[in-house]
Amino acid sequence: MRRLTAREAARRLLRAPRSAARDAAMRKAIRQIPRGKVATYGQVAAAAGYPLYHRHVAQLLRREGNALPWQRVVGAGGAIKLRYDAGLEQRTRLEMEGVRFRGKRVDMVDHQHRFRTWEFD
Repeated sequence: MRRLTAREAARRLLRAPRSAARDAAMRKAIRQIPRGKVATYGQVAAAAGYPLYHRHVAQLLRREGNALPWQRVVGAGGAIKLRYDAGLEQRTRLEMEGVRFRGKRVDMVDHQHRFRTWEFD
């Protein structure tokens, strides 16, 4: 049996079917992020038990963002990945929660949430 290249594996992950269990685990991880803290898409996916599914976190937030604290999920290094008005709204919401920025990025040293995965079900 032939091994998959990294590119082929990434393509398969993008086409992975929706999973209610995966979405529930990601929702739970997002809800664990407290006010004034942020986590990256990759950290949320890893905490949910799906470490390579950071794009699915973005898709879940796009579908169900209003029911979740979507503003607390940022890109790698604290970058806001949303564009235009949505990115400005995310930054404003985070600043209202007390999150500080260094230029265009969240100060991850002070505001990065550390998941305690042993507390998950």
